[in-house]
Amino acid sequence: MILNSYERMIARRYLLPGKGEGFIFLVAGISLAAVMLGVAALIIVMSVMNGFRAELFDKVVGLNGHAVIQGYGGRLQNWQPILEEARRTPGVVSANALIEQPLMASHEGRVEAILLRGMPAGDLAANPTLNRNVLSGSLAAVRPGTTNVAIGSRLAELLGLQVGDSITIISPEGRTTPFGTVPRIVDYNVAATFEVGLYDFDRAFVIMPMEEAQNFLLMGDAIGMIEVETTDADRVGEIMAPLAPAVAGRGVVNDWRSMNSALFEALQVERVAMFVVLSIIVLVAVFNILSSLIMLVRAKTRDIAILRTMGATRASLMRVFMTVGVTIGVLGIIAGMILGAVFLYYRQGVVGFVQQVTGQNLWDPSIRFLTELPALPDPTEIIAIVVMALVLSFLATLYPAWKAASTDPVQVLRYE
Repeated sequence: MILNSYERMIARRYLLPGKGEGFIFLVAGISLAAVMLGVAALIIVMSVMNGFRAELFDKVVGLNGHAVIQGYGGRLQNWQPILEEARRTPGVVSANALIEQPLMASHEGRVEAILLRGMPAGDLAANPTLNRNVLSGSLAAVRPGTTNVAIGSRLAELLGLQVGDSITIISPEGRTTPFGTVPRIVDYNVAATFEVGLYDFDRAFVIMPMEEAQNFLLMGDAIGMIEVETTDADRVGEIMAPLAPAVAGRGVVNDWRSMNSALFEALQVERVAMFVVLSIIVLVAVFNILSSLIMLVRAKTRDIAILRTMGATRASLMRVFMTVGVTIGVLGIIAGMILGAVFLYYRQGVVGFVQQVTGQNLWDPSIRFLTELPALPDPTEIIAIVVMALVLSFLATLYPAWKAASTDPVQVLRYE
């Protein structure tokens, strides 16, 4: 919107409070603050939702891969040809043998449910999700030929374990005797603790070498599944399709979508719902701009009439009042972006402060899955939010600007 010099001067004058116009200026300030809060709320919530999804995806995929080839009954016999074919499949980055089995563990009278995971030593050493989140001890000590295991930090807290302590793992599938099946109970040494940031993993995982897991579970040479990572997580179904005939009758192929479908679908629905609900805040702010401009037009009716008699055109007056309204919107958008950025940067401190003031645990990892509040600003979404707020602010100026431009100077100045 291009203004000439006198239009800019009038617009600047109307943006500043004049004598007896304090109330109009207050309404305009409230409008600016409302736009700021609406834009900031949208940016904060959408960034947190994006961060929540990204963190969940990274941690789930970091430990489970994009897809798994799982044997029926939790056991996959003669798995080596399937593993080799998976590694040769176009689009597959890596494929690794894996064992996962839900069991029980105890220490000094405390008992917890665990998820025993057996991994080849090379895969364990190369797993970035585990290696960069070791809290104590060393994953290098978890190697074949030892009784060393690594456990999640939450499980260590629940059982009161530290590196060097002994954890007892109990399997109901023991050896058969004349008196029935005797559960298999073996003590292992805790060599490392880790915290990947996903509560369910940190409170359940016990990781040991593949060979030791096979011996403990009496699986022989069988494994539980083959973990597969692909070049594109969104195309995992298409990439894994050629492997279906190779595992037919022996197992199934599941990708990250099917294994966590309820969780990620719920996040997507909540994300859309929050965007719609919070957009209403911006809409309310825009109505405030509309009301403040209507009040300004009413207060400046005499000035508008004088300007018309001095040669100001209807288009000129429309540009002036549209500039005033859009300027309020733009200033509110800029302030909202700054407020949103500051909040996201200090988000964990804000959560801690609110928890101290209210005495409530706002971020219980047992409910939220993650141990910290995540955030991932998406430039595309932020641009969409800014454009939406800007368009709504522009639309809110049309009626007051038209009303100002349609003022009849003869009628206004007749009794002056």
